[in-house]
Amino acid sequence: MKVLFAGGGTGGHINPALALAEYIKIKEPYADIRFAGAQGGMEETLVRREGYHLYTLPLHGLRRSFSLPSIKYNSIALFEAATAVNKAKKIIREFRPDIIIGTGGYASFPVVYGGIKLSVPTALLEVNAMPGFVTRMLSGQVLRVFVSFQETIAYLKDEKKAVLTGNPIRFTGSSISREAARSKLNVHNKPLVVSFWGSLGAMNMNKKMVDFIKLEAEHADFHHIHATGKDSHRWMPEEIKKQGVDLREQKSIDIREYIFNMGEVLSACDLVICRAGASTITEICAVGRPSIIVPSPFVTDNHQEKNARALENEGACEVILEKDCTGESLYRSVKKLLSNQDRLNSMAKNAERLKTPDSCERIYQIIKTISVS
Repeated sequence: MKVLFAGGGTGGHINPALALAEYIKIKEPYADIRFAGAQGGMEETLVRREGYHLYTLPLHGLRRSFSLPSIKYNSIALFEAATAVNKAKKIIREFRPDIIIGTGGYASFPVVYGGIKLSVPTALLEVNAMPGFVTRMLSGQVLRVFVSFQETIAYLKDEKKAVLTGNPIRFTGSSISREAARSKLNVHNKPLVVSFWGSLGAMNMNKKMVDFIKLEAEHADFHHIHATGKDSHRWMPEEIKKQGVDLREQKSIDIREYIFNMGEVLSACDLVICRAGASTITEICAVGRPSIIVPSPFVTDNHQEKNARALENEGACEVILEKDCTGESLYRSVKKLLSNQDRLNSMAKNAERLKTPDSCERIYQIIKTISVS
């Protein structure tokens, strides 16, 4: 099988594709799997790190503002997208994939649209409850749309093409020993808290985390791994230093740009602090971990809060709105939860009940039937 994945911009668009690619390789070791994305996007780091061939196209996302600078910017972006379609068609003709799978973001449009025009079997993978612009626009023209939420289907142009599969992830939790993970991470005797705000990071929340880290450095009650994200990694370590915290002396605090071994880290942890992206929620449920979720208020139709409230209603997490969150209040919430093991156990069990471990198999079986091979 020859598969071309298209998408990128954030880890939420890339990691599900990598999970599905890994699964296809397990089922078909000789499968030829390639990716296409935007020049300068996070896909250049994540995809190439896994050893897959990556085609890059000069693309930029659209701005939502109607200011004159934004209008000019969007005009250039639309011209780039139109030009990229022709380049994508050239890639498709040369590679001749059996199927093209778009995983979201502006980087997916040229390749998926080019595949449609060249009559190559195409599908979309939408992991968010509220589908993105590209998914909504092309959903009526592709053969299938794989979704993670039932409510997503109503937003598609052709609901009959939707298949509820869940969100592909690269681990299920059951194959990763908590004890082995904690040993490998050198985490002993104290709880482990893991925090992250997405692949790019969130400046406002990371500023709050500076205050959080200052407080935990004073007490050293738990181990903490925090991923700053790409953008915040440039300034956050220095801001922590200005607060009088020397990270070199803090053996229990691990600040890094990105968590590449997420399965291992989540398996070892006692509590997760995070946003409410679909991929993040799927990973938390896969390993059955309690969480404190601060949904992003800067997303379409406030879909992250909807995701978070769904978990909260199942007793799997606590939700704190960003406007109500400070570094100190977040630290107090963490301390309170870590002191209540019964509550942590209950949240963990409730999260695990929501997992969908066979998402990759469901998608694989369908693409086998709709591909040209």
